[in-house]
Amino acid sequence: MPINNKAYYTLDDIQARKDELQSEIHKKGEQIGLLWNSLFTPKKANTKGELIASIITNSITAFDTFMLVRKLMSKYGGLFKSKKKR
Repeated sequence: MPINNKAYYTLDDIQARKDELQSEIHKKGEQIGLLWNSLFTPKKANTKGELIASIITNSITAFDTFMLVRKLMSKYGGLFKSKKKR
């Protein structure tokens, strides 16, 4: 990321630079959005073997997530319970 060492002498210079930065941020935000959507879009299986492999992978992921949540809740579940008042 290049650093701009340009001196700004007027409010118009500052406003122009601000507009440039806003447009860059907007473009990069759109790129991130496209990449994020492509990351979580399920891939279509072309063959039965890929379909079965996908089902097995998704099942293992779901089971692993369940076991992780169960372990975390048993270890840190007390943080989410309401405390009794005396």
